[in-house]
Amino acid sequence: MNQVRLAHGVAPLKEDATLDGTARAHTRWMLRTGEFAHGNFGYRILHSHARGHIFGENLAWGEGPAGSAEAIVQAWLASPDHRRNLLSPSFRRIGLARICGPFEGFDDTAVITTDFAG
Repeated sequence: MNQVRLAHGVAPLKEDATLDGTARAHTRWMLRTGEFAHGNFGYRILHSHARGHIFGENLAWGEGPAGSAEAIVQAWLASPDHRRNLLSPSFRRIGLARICGPFEGFDDTAVITTDFAG
């Protein structure tokens, strides 16, 4: 993600442990419930005590090569809303979780949550 941001003249994101925890918990929830949804993102961020005045979230899932980091970032770049989050100069920190498991009928699916903060 940072390579893409730099290529577009946007400062790299810095990892944030609080956002990592929020992303990890949400990814686990999606795998456990089989739901692919943001849910109540505002509630989750508020109760995580993450710092910031602006927040965003990108979700993804993919099986096999479609679950690679490169494939996910390319998919986000092709989606206007996801691209906006990924390349927003307002976002300076990120939490990321990529966990593999059974999802959407596949045995070994990568489910990804990225939580952004600025």
